[in-house]
This record gives sequence, structure tokens and C-alpha cells, in this order.
Amino acid sequence: MRLSSKHLTLIVMAALIAAAPFFFPSGYYFRVGALIFVNALAVTGIVILTGYAGQISLGHAGFAGIGGYACALAPVHLGLHPALAVVLGAVISAVLAFLVGRPILRLKGYYLGVASLGFGILVAMVLNNERGLTKGPDGIEVPDLGLRAVLKGWGLDLSNGEFWYAFTGICLVIGAWIALNLFNSPTGRALRALHGSEVAAGTVGIDVARVKLQAFVISAVYASVAGSLTALQNKFITPDIAGFMHSVEMVTMAVLGGVGSVPGAILGAGILTLLPQVLTVFAEYEQLILGLVMMLVMIFLREGLVPSILRKFRGRGE
Repeated sequence: MRLSSKHLTLIVMAALIAAAPFFFPSGYYFRVGALIFVNALAVTGIVILTGYAGQISLGHAGFAGIGGYACALAPVHLGLHPALAVVLGAVISAVLAFLVGRPILRLKGYYLGVASLGFGILVAMVLNNERGLTKGPDGIEVPDLGLRAVLKGWGLDLSNGEFWYAFTGICLVIGAWIALNLFNSPTGRALRALHGSEVAAGTVGIDVARVKLQAFVISAVYASVAGSLTALQNKFITPDIAGFMHSVEMVTMAVLGGVGSVPGAILGAGILTLLPQVLTVFAEYEQLILGLVMMLVMIFLREGLVPSILRKFRGRGE
């Protein structure tokens, strides 16, 4: 039986996540791996919005901020377990994405990008200025998830780094599975038709406004869950998570790996998360080198790393 590309992608991803720890020289790399997985989860949402539906957002870090601060504030003020706070943050993000998306998704091109940027800036301003609730720029502590202690009670004693590596890795595989399933679903086909031409999609009976809004809401939930995982892993969060540069990083990761490819999103997140760690010895030139890498990719691999490499291999096979 021949495996589909979806199942092959998931199997390879799970195998790499499981095998990588055998090559880690120290426990520090578990944390780096977990950070890659969280970033990749957020970027997978960008793939659904931009790669599938062809819509641009420069404010998705705002949803990450909502998810992160939900985990910090809901357990304290509402008495919710941190796991339920993740769900609450995702629900709030989905509702806000629905309310905000209805007017701004009528815009196109850079107008849409600027409008979504305004939303992200607004969230960051609220998190910075509401000191009585969020502690402002100083940040706020986040309660422990508690799952590691439960696993220890069952006889599985993991270090903090090992636990978050495994937990975020599982979350990434689930997120990738959902996105890959969406690709060939009726909704996914409608999204791709929309990406090709909104006018053509409308003429064949696709509700353009509804489908665009669906993509926006789904991608917002991805960003929110990623923000929640970041906060829970660090046990601390600051408004920087909702900042403009975080939104730019997400989009850059997607474009680098291949904005229409889930494996590309994961590869892009991995590269741009690892490069700063590798370039610490060139701290003064880090931004210069990152910019040079992006320029070279955009010049020679315009579709992103994964789609361009796959196209070359298929060309050789033919």
C-alpha cells in the first residue's frame, strides 16, 4: 500500500521529533527544540491563511499575546486550570478574529496587511498599558501546567526540557495533521480556489467572504495556542509576544520555508529559530546574516525552500 504525501509527511515528522533527542549534546537543546515546535505551530496557521487562502496578516502576534496572557490571567482571576486557560485563549482569539476579520478581510493586498498590523499593535498597546492587570512591560508570571507532575506520579519522570520538547512536539504533529487534512477537504479546495482568483472562486459558487473569514479564524487559533504554549513553557510572559517583530518573524518563517507548504513552515521555523543560536559568535552581524539568507532564498528559491527543492527533484525524476 502506497502512503499518501500527507501520511508520509506526518510519519517523517514524528520520526524526526522522536529521533532528534538521541543526538542532543546537552539538555539545552530540548528547550531549543520546543521553541522550534511552538514557532512552527504558529507558522502553520500562517500557511493556512496566506499559503492556502492568499490573505496577508501582519498582526497575528496579537493572537499569540491573547493566548499567552489568557494562561497568565485566567488561573488567577477566574480560577481556571492552565489547560482550560489555553482553550479560553483560543476561543477569545477565534471570536476576535471573527469580529475583526469581517471588516478587514474586505480589503486586499497591502491594505489588508496594514489593517491586520493595526490590530496587532492595538493588542500590544493594551498589554503594555494595562499595568494593573498585565503588569505592563515588566511581564507577568504564568502558573505551571501541572501535567509533568501527573506524569511523574504515573512513573514517567521527565526533566522540564524533555517534557516540553515532547509536549510541544505532539502539539505540532496534531496541528500539522489538521492543516494537511484541511488542504484536500472541501474547505481547503475552496481556500486554494480563492488564492488563485477571488473572482473565479465567486463565479463557481464559493462564498468568498465566508471562506476568507474561516481561514483567518483558524490561523488565529493556531497563533493563540502557540502563544499559550510559549507562556506555559517559560512560566513568564511579556507584551513582546504580541509585538510587530514577532508577527514579521512568523511571516518570514513561512516565506522562507514555503508559504504554501506545511513542511516548509516547519523547516522555516527551524532555520530562523536555530540561526540566532548558531550565530551567537557573530552577534554584531546576526541581523546582517539573517537578511542575506532571506535575500538569497528570495532570489534563487522564490517559492521557498521546500517547494523549490521538491520541484528540482521532480524535474530530475522526469
